[in-house]
Amino acid sequence: MKIKMKYWLLLFCMPLYFNCSPSNEGTPEVIEEIQPEQEKPVQVQEEALAFPTAEGFGRHTTGGRGGKVLFVTNLNDSGPGSFRDAINTTGKRYILFKISGTIALKSRLNLTNSDVTIAGQTAPGDGICIKDYPFVINADNVIIRYMRFRMGDAAAQQADALEARFHKNIIIDHCSLSWSSDETATFYANENTTFQWNFVSESLRTSIHEKGSHGYGGIWGGRNASFHHNLLAHHDSRNPRLGEEAGKAFALTDLVDLRNNVIYNWGGNSCYGGEAMNVNIVNCYYKPGPVTSKTTRIISIDKNKNVGTEVYDIWGKFYIDGNVVVGSETATTDNWTYGVFNQFHGSYGTVSDEDKQKMKLTTPHNIQNNVKTDSALEAYERVLKFGGASLVRDAVDTRIVSEVKNGNYTFEGSKGSSKGIIDSQADVGGWPELKTTEYPKDSSGDGIPDEWKRKMKLDISRNNPNGHDLSSGYENIEVYINSLVGNNK
Repeated sequence: MKIKMKYWLLLFCMPLYFNCSPSNEGTPEVIEEIQPEQEKPVQVQEEALAFPTAEGFGRHTTGGRGGKVLFVTNLNDSGPGSFRDAINTTGKRYILFKISGTIALKSRLNLTNSDVTIAGQTAPGDGICIKDYPFVINADNVIIRYMRFRMGDAAAQQADALEARFHKNIIIDHCSLSWSSDETATFYANENTTFQWNFVSESLRTSIHEKGSHGYGGIWGGRNASFHHNLLAHHDSRNPRLGEEAGKAFALTDLVDLRNNVIYNWGGNSCYGGEAMNVNIVNCYYKPGPVTSKTTRIISIDKNKNVGTEVYDIWGKFYIDGNVVVGSETATTDNWTYGVFNQFHGSYGTVSDEDKQKMKLTTPHNIQNNVKTDSALEAYERVLKFGGASLVRDAVDTRIVSEVKNGNYTFEGSKGSSKGIIDSQADVGGWPELKTTEYPKDSSGDGIPDEWKRKMKLDISRNNPNGHDLSSGYENIEVYINSLVGNNK
């Protein structure tokens, strides 16, 4: 009987036990959310040049690669946040701008510390201009892009707007230079250099130079020196002057390559010099203007007359081909006969056929195909479209381009110069206003804006300008500053 009672009790309680047990029925199932893996940036495999569009003998310049990032935050001549302070900093460095405007120097600015990249294209707004005193490069391994050097006569400086001599590994790209009282752009006695896509305009002719009237474009030369896709406009002479210091630097061992340059409205002289130098002049575009007197001149070749120098009485060796001289079918078709051989200075008398053959090369000096060469007409169109500090063109460059296109001029000099040749920056209205805007938000402080980092799948909180997340060759900061101008050429 007891056994039966236990049996029935067990049968009765079992359903109660199971009905009273906890159940998942009616309770939402908790599903653990799997977070998608953070997308990672794609690293491009590539060899790094100074920047992707760098060409010529200076294309392997590294500048500030591997260094710190410095910011220009004001337009003061000196002090914390100034351009001068960044220039004077030692070590490898990138110089970025968090402001646009014109920097009025109070003294000459000498770049003496090597390994620097000056990224003018980072300025938010209309860009940067340097005025009143010259900027002199006394350093190696220098990259300068998208800057304006418009010295002027306000500080009465007898100097060049931008100058580099006796140094190596320098590339100047997309800069605008003007209003110097000596030469506007002087680059010679250097090694492994490129001067590309720059505007060199309106040197001051009758200004404060001790020799009186000057108004010169520049002196160019060097060992392995490239000058391509530049505009020289409204200079009385030296468009450019080809020169070295006789008996010094690279006497007899230089190599200077000029190609795809545009020369407009030269006065008494376009290009001349080249004593004992090794020079290519290829596919340049010569457009005489209202003030031009020697309208068919490509170059007036000289030889050194200083007895005792290594280069005394030696003609240079020139390859000259493909140059267009607007208005002269003969000089365009036959560069040598009409653009060179009939352009010698009168002091040489009759240059013998033997000497002419010594200076004339039938094959170019070897530049290792380091510049993509356009036809002269293509170069003319592209230089006017893309040259100078063209990310945001100022009123000066905009006017110059219009004058070159139309074959005219706007201003006369105030001290007797005429037809586009000026004597003071005041003759053309002075320095235009360059407006600034806000620098993009940069949470990590490495110079790379948050928005751009998100786009490139970088961590916005990570300060890593020298990383190689995006390129095997270029650092992250380089990829950013280069992206601002892309293939702008």
